[in-house]
Formats: sequence, structure tokens, C-alpha cells
Amino acid sequence: MDRTRSLSRIFLALVVLLLVACGKAKEEALPPGTRVLALGDSLTAPHGVTAAEAWPALLATKTGWLVTNAGVSGDTSAGALQRLPALLDEHSPQLVLVTLGGNDMLRRLPQAQTTANLGQMLLLVKARGAKAVLLATPKPTIAGAAFNNLSPAEFYRQVAKDNQVPLIEDAMADVLSDPQLKGDQLHPNAAGHALLSKKVFEALKKTGFAR
Repeated sequence: MDRTRSLSRIFLALVVLLLVACGKAKEEALPPGTRVLALGDSLTAPHGVTAAEAWPALLATKTGWLVTNAGVSGDTSAGALQRLPALLDEHSPQLVLVTLGGNDMLRRLPQAQTTANLGQMLLLVKARGAKAVLLATPKPTIAGAAFNNLSPAEFYRQVAKDNQVPLIEDAMADVLSDPQLKGDQLHPNAAGHALLSKKVFEALKKTGFAR
């Protein structure tokens, strides 16, 4: 009997370890027609490209979702936080993609302020019964700009962890590290937006949101 109990406990422990190894269960896929809000700055807005060429519009084409581009050039995390309640009221999205913090870093605003604002945005989205995904933007550095080797700012990982939301960490940095994908030093061109939409789509497929 004792041996049977021991074997049962070992089996149970192995099952638990297997479940942990498999990670968090995937999100439920969002069908065509789902309302999605892309909240961001000039990296989301059609800056230097047409509205149809911006990555939110291309994501809508790939998924069939109704994606609203709520990107505002020059916006900070504080500005987006102020805009968010009205946007949630107007569009009632089921998913919000948050891509902010780049202008905070360029203006050297306190990182604690940026992370707090991002956290408040994610809490607001969840409070409305919607899902949220955080997209990291690159940390502006002289070396990164000089050698076209940008990397996402580290704080996004902690914000995503604290708020238990998926993080698309490298997509923006990968695109903006390629000069052929940029219209200027800071923004993707049409080809950059196309690749970014592909990367975002693939990341959303991994989380389960997209099919």
C-alpha cells in the first residue's frame, strides 16, 4: 500500500512538472469581426505611410478583425492614459494592443512614471473586460542607432509580468534595426510596417489570440 501511494505521488509530481513545462494555456482565438484597439504613438500611427499601409490595418487584413488605429504621433504614456477611457467607451474593444513608451524615453521622462502609466492602461483594459497585449519599443541608444542594433527596453518585461499580459518583445526592435525598413531614423516605412504586422500576427498566433 505504501509503495502504491509513493508511486501515485511520483506520478502526480510528474504530471505537475509536465503542466508547468507546457506553460500557460493559450488564449481563446478571436474570430473575424472582433473589435481591436491599437493604442500607440507614431510607431502605430500612419507616420510617413498611408493608413492602409500602417501595421494595424495590415493586421486587420490578416485576421479579419476590426482594428482601430489609435496611434497619435508624439504621444507619451501619460497622454495615451488620458485618451484611453474615451477610446474604450467609443470602441468597446475585446483586445487592446499597447505600444507606448518610446517618446517617454526620448524625452528622458522618469522610467517609474512610464511603467506606472503602462500598468494603469493595462488595468483599465482589464477592468473593461478586454484582453491586453504589450508591445515593447526599442531603447534609444547612440550605439544602437549607429550600428543598427536596437533592443527593447528592459522595463517592458517587468510591466508585462506584473500585469500578467503577453509581451511582444522584439518585433519593433527587429524592424527598426534594419535601415531598409525605415523611412527615417525613428519610424518604419511601408515595408517595415508590413514586416511588423507579420511579426505581431505570428506573436498573437502563439498566444492563441489569432488563428
